[in-house]
Amino acid sequence: QTISGKHGLDGDGQYNGTSDLQLERMNVYFNHASGDKYVPRAVLVDLEPGT
Repeated sequence: QTISGKHGLDGDGQYNGTSDLQLERMNVYFNHASGDKYVPRAVLVDLEPGT
């Protein structure tokens, strides 16, 4: 959720941002799906307790 919010995506994967720079760098963490949706390229899980 944190990464998607920083890239201007809502919970459904729709881009709502206003920055061209966000769109240019979207493919770092997300793949463009059908329509205007983006899906995560990977799931990042922190297994270390207390972080």
